[in-house]
Amino acid sequence: MQFDTMTEFLAMGGYGLYVWLGFGLGLLSVALLWFESWWVKKRLLSQVLIEQQRQLRIKQASVQQVSS
Repeated sequence: MQFDTMTEFLAMGGYGLYVWLGFGLGLLSVALLWFESWWVKKRLLSQVLIEQQRQLRIKQASVQQVSS
């Protein structure tokens, strides 16, 4: 299909609303998926760091207890 003007292209032969809504919803879905993945990764890395610090404190406490 060939379009002579930008307006015809945007109208997509009368189906422009559906086409552009489809693209918009697809883009929104991908953006939300990316954001949610980034957010979960950030939280997970934070929890791993907290757990590593906790394990280090436990190890240091047990070493101090043995040396006392």
